[in-house]
Amino acid sequence: MLVILVPTLMLIPTAWVIRPAWLWPVTLAYSLVIALTSLFWFKNLTETGLSYLNLYMATDTISAPLLILTTWLLPLMMLASQAHLHHEPLNRQRMYISLLASLQFFLILAFSATEIIMFYIMFEATLIPTLFLITRWGNQTERLNAGAYFLFYTLAGSLPLLVALLLLQNTTGTLSLLTLQYSELTMSGSYSSKFWWVALMLAFLVKMPLYGAHLWLPKAHVEAPVAGSMILAAILLKLGGYGMIRVLMMLEPVTKQLCYPFIILALWGVIVTGSTCLRQTDLKSLIAYSSVSHMGLVIAGILTQSPWGITGSLILMISHGLTSSALFCLANTNYERTHSRTMLLARGLQAALPLMAMWWFLASLANLALPPLPNLMGELMIITATFNWSWWTIILTGAGTLITAGYSLYMFLMTQRGPLPPHIKNITPSHSREHLLMALHLLPLILLVLKPELIWGWTS
Repeated sequence: MLVILVPTLMLIPTAWVIRPAWLWPVTLAYSLVIALTSLFWFKNLTETGLSYLNLYMATDTISAPLLILTTWLLPLMMLASQAHLHHEPLNRQRMYISLLASLQFFLILAFSATEIIMFYIMFEATLIPTLFLITRWGNQTERLNAGAYFLFYTLAGSLPLLVALLLLQNTTGTLSLLTLQYSELTMSGSYSSKFWWVALMLAFLVKMPLYGAHLWLPKAHVEAPVAGSMILAAILLKLGGYGMIRVLMMLEPVTKQLCYPFIILALWGVIVTGSTCLRQTDLKSLIAYSSVSHMGLVIAGILTQSPWGITGSLILMISHGLTSSALFCLANTNYERTHSRTMLLARGLQAALPLMAMWWFLASLANLALPPLPNLMGELMIITATFNWSWWTIILTGAGTLITAGYSLYMFLMTQRGPLPPHIKNITPSHSREHLLMALHLLPLILLVLKPELIWGWTS
């Protein structure tokens, strides 16, 4: 664990002392070495229980895939950000890299924490660098409004979580994940236990986000720079799902009574946000609402509390992380050339950038869960788990799947097909850096088809 954590921390001073000409190549190579080293965590995934255990940190079959995804994303964010940061002052470039490294540091500590209060502190600490990324490097003046939404939605959900955790510490005498699962909870059955359950869940449901508490997400995504959008879609939303999986294991009797409205709301959110995607004109906004739709399925899968549901949620979280991050990178390549996120003004790009159209096609197919990609495996397992919970849910999940296919194809056809608009006279060709970036997103997704048990954490 320290082999990953210490180099991540040392990336911050490295970014400040390196010569300007070598800033991006060295930090990129450094972060890629960290990402490749983290692949050793896969080695212990076949074993049950915790590994790399010390007093405060451990990995298991749930946290290891998310940890590897976190480290994998840092070099990709650096690759994606080079073009638009190239003209900025050097100190701002160094600060940008430092923020990304600090974000990875907090996320590694959050996913590997064995103490829930340490997880809570790191869960909140990720707010600070993300807020700086959105409010400092965002594209438009609305970025301050988006930052305020992001901050206050998350903090409003997190305060009840802190109170609930302190109450849990008072009741059981421990907040360690290693011992909590064996603790006797004396609160089940009373009204206070229901409030306590909602307080524990609220922060994670806002972070996911659940439909109804999702308004901060499209704003944050649309205003954030490309690295902010990537880390938000790929990792920060998954913090909510990871927290739910961890906390629900000790809430068993109360969950059976209280999960009904939340599962229905999540599945209704899949349909409503999917329908919203079909009406979007802004490309980044469409991808952001698509994330809300997919996370609705994940919430429903986790709340069914079945092995199939939780395994499907974990698979969908990993595969959606790679897919949505790839889509945000592609939206950014369009934006850098056309300086517009409006799909009507930046359409027909297949004629100008044919190889980019191939990446768009693959990412769109991954987003609509084409077999045999892991996205489909995750969605099918969640649909089966919710159908087993109540067969009425097939109406909502089936409609959601159809709408997902609809808006994914709509996004591809609007951006790539048709004639090139007359106002796009000269467009810069795509770079090898961008093709490498897309390959590093979509190749892991395709390779997971060959060995899916790497993310089948719950049932292995």
